[in-house]
Amino acid sequence: MISNASNERCDIETLAFYAAIAEILGVAAIIGGAIFAVFQLAEFRKRRSYQVAADLCRGFTEPELAKAINLLKSLPDGISLKDLRSRDGEYEEAVQIVGMTFEAMGILVQKDIASFKIVQELAGGLLLMMWRKMEYTIKETRVEQGNPRFGEWVQWLAERVEERESDIRPAFEAYADWTRHRD
Repeated sequence: MISNASNERCDIETLAFYAAIAEILGVAAIIGGAIFAVFQLAEFRKRRSYQVAADLCRGFTEPELAKAINLLKSLPDGISLKDLRSRDGEYEEAVQIVGMTFEAMGILVQKDIASFKIVQELAGGLLLMMWRKMEYTIKETRVEQGNPRFGEWVQWLAERVEERESDIRPAFEAYADWTRHRD
């Protein structure tokens, strides 16, 4: 009888030992899974950022945008809505095309979907030039339409770029000594 009780005690201790090992392994698996998930999330965000940057770059190759920018470059800075409308309808359409492009960029930056630095380097100078052309037409359209949100993200982005513009050197200066080292 003593040996049965002793065997039973050994069996319970062995079972408790294996239960403890299983619990430790379970906790380790949960921690390992959580760590893996964090790395996967970081990788997903990096890939999403690269995809957004590529999409923004691709957007600048659209013929409609290039045509709109060329039209607006010829306008004087601060053109009024009335003066814009006195021109060919293409100019008002160009303001819409350029405005919608920068509107989308503004919301993507503000929502941290697109990197501000990428947007500033990709389009900062162009944005500021276009904002100088379109600012009054956008603001006058807001009043005319009773819609204070019209062009809101264009203005927001232009103001953010302008705040940081003094810190930015043109790429041909900032990266003059840059060389690509690849194996």
